[in-house]
Amino acid sequence: MNKNNPYYNNEGYADPTAFYGTKQIVKEEAETERRANELIKVLKFIIRSCGFELIERVKIKDTKTGKEFK
Repeated sequence: MNKNNPYYNNEGYADPTAFYGTKQIVKEEAETERRANELIKVLKFIIRSCGFELIERVKIKDTKTGKEFK
């Protein structure tokens, strides 16, 4: 798929089968990424508001997908 427009393949031809087949997967991955980023922001806020400093990266793992976020 073309990164600029996922409806078209790398050769520039319309590829609705691939587009609609991967649309839900891409949407779910984006939602998981958004939730992980929001969680990390909240954790950093709580750490700072309690008077602590984060000295290493926060690393979390989605229990459903197994994907790790930093």
